Amino acid sequence: MAEPDTIPKGLVLGYTTPHPFSLIPLSSRASVQALLTSLLDPLLPFFSPLKSRIRPPGATAVRFDQSASEVEGIARPLWGLAALLAGGGEYVYKEWWVRGFAEGVNPEGKEFWGWPGDNDQRMVEMCPLGWALAVVPGIWEGLGEKGRGDVEAWLGNSINEKNMPNTNWLWFRVFANLGLKKNGGKFSQERLDADIVHLDTFYRGGGWSNDGPEGIHQMDYYSSSFAIHYLQLLYAKLAGEDEPERAAEFKKRAQMALLDLVHYYDAEGRSIPFGRSVGYRFAMVSFFGALAYADVELPAPLTWGMIKGIVLRHFRWWQTQHNMWSSSGTLTIGYSYPNMYMAENYNSPGSPYWACLAFICLAVPETHPFWTSEEESHWGVVPRTKLLPQPKHIMTYLGGHCMLLSSGQACSYPMKGTHAKYGAFAYSSAYAYSVPPGLFTLEQYALASQLGLSDDGGEYWKTRRLSESHLDEEKGVLVSRWSPFPDVKILTYLIPSVEATPNWHLRVHKIEAGREVMTADGAFAICNERRSDGRYLGLYDASLAEGSSPKLIGNYDLSTPEAWATGSKGAFAVSKGAVGIRALESEGVGRTATLVNADPNSNLVESRTTIPTLQHTIRAGETVWYISAIYAKPSGEGVPRETYLDGWETLPEVPVWLANEIKASS
Repeated sequence: MAEPDTIPKGLVLGYTTPHPFSLIPLSSRASVQALLTSLLDPLLPFFSPLKSRIRPPGATAVRFDQSASEVEGIARPLWGLAALLAGGGEYVYKEWWVRGFAEGVNPEGKEFWGWPGDNDQRMVEMCPLGWALAVVPGIWEGLGEKGRGDVEAWLGNSINEKNMPNTNWLWFRVFANLGLKKNGGKFSQERLDADIVHLDTFYRGGGWSNDGPEGIHQMDYYSSSFAIHYLQLLYAKLAGEDEPERAAEFKKRAQMALLDLVHYYDAEGRSIPFGRSVGYRFAMVSFFGALAYADVELPAPLTWGMIKGIVLRHFRWWQTQHNMWSSSGTLTIGYSYPNMYMAENYNSPGSPYWACLAFICLAVPETHPFWTSEEESHWGVVPRTKLLPQPKHIMTYLGGHCMLLSSGQACSYPMKGTHAKYGAFAYSSAYAYSVPPGLFTLEQYALASQLGLSDDGGEYWKTRRLSESHLDEEKGVLVSRWSPFPDVKILTYLIPSVEATPNWHLRVHKIEAGREVMTADGAFAICNERRSDGRYLGLYDASLAEGSSPKLIGNYDLSTPEAWATGSKGAFAVSKGAVGIRALESEGVGRTATLVNADPNSNLVESRTTIPTLQHTIRAGETVWYISAIYAKPSGEGVPRETYLDGWETLPEVPVWLANEIKASS
């Protein structure tokens, strides 16, 4: 084994060179340890001389300073490294992180991280540092007297004196104090208690916490795996002896939320991309490992074999995403491939290593049933359809993918692509959401699973972002009211798939237009590449089970007659499965169907996509009803290509209550 001071040879990925991450057969705890090592090794050439910072490849700027960005680089891998060491594992270069920690907090040192200001990104990175101090034996003692004093000043005093955002960030201060407390360092019990009491005001019931106070409705992966539930469970484990009632409450919430959260993960290991920060990739599965770490008793009918299956299948799916790496083997900003369009303004080159949260399972003893159980699927025992009142989601697992219908969620501050990350109607584990790479014409807006409206002839488009919504549990539908323009009012019903027509769901819009508007109602985005040569899809060929209908035309030939069909005939595309859209309302409305050739890199998973879309123009003063049926049948093991369109001609039924409402308002 190499000595800790040895400069490792960097990894170079070429045209056909797979990342070591992709080559590890996953089954045991040891194999997941090796998976983590394959993530950490490529970071080693990018340490600073005194080991206090990591600068992964990429010179992209973020809303905070470069020093804080490089603190992210060294702190975030600690989520995995500390879990590995806490569980008795080893990593030959672990001392680099310990030495870097001491250098970074030394205010007289050449690589001092700097004192945090109000709302400083450094506060976020204090969380994995506090966690590492709390769980890894020897770090605190190894710092020496001066180092311990520097840590107390930087990790404790500075964060306790500063303002923080009123969000999940407050958990980061809790863990900064907890790490000091567990080692007998100077910390603030008063601040720690006050923060947890305030964080409890985010709790909404049913196991769910909101990422913020009243008036904000944002329940994404931060509510579960990225921060709130995850850190509640870690806290329950570390502070449970001193605070048994609080620990029991956090575990109870996790039990309730678990019965909802299993619906976000399909049989192939994919999770449903939804909301912000999905560039943290496999961090989306962290909650499940934290259940085992905190010794949560699983609610029926779930077993540890099912929890293990969710985690390992998820890792295996990411092992198939070969384009998410830099040529040096580091994680890139993006999802399945490097993508700045979907990135947040706080995603630095080191930011993706929040993904290391997923390795909390390595802190779980090898004798725990999480590791000793055989993998199982939860889909044989949980319902295929479930209504989730708190996040206002309807979850289904019909037709080959996990899907959620969503209404009412919105980020609390201006965010790039926020309408796509929270305001789309449907999100799928098989067909990821798309974000706009530009703001001119439908091709750049890439309105997958969204209804866009334009009042300038199709140059600029507005979609659902903010809405008043509720879950009608009696009818089993989501209802939202929204106004893209002050004088355009829209009522939207989202109706989930049913077993009779598992590949379809319905979305219905009543639009009252005070001005003339063009509309574009998009289905899911699908890969726009032919298997034979990688070029764009041609006209559908049944012998190949591939292509589109009508003909997919380039962005400069939109008036070509062959590119359009009636709304009732609809539009579909077949490549990795099939997606499509059809208009079920009266032919008199006059919607037409086409394929929007979305701009490259707008989708999270597929860099080239097309979106079957219904289009129409509503005149000023008109009220119209749209009934859009959206088709999706993903590819997958045991799904022959020739069956991708098997359900296309079997249309879903419009509910009687809805038909009566449309008739009464006409």
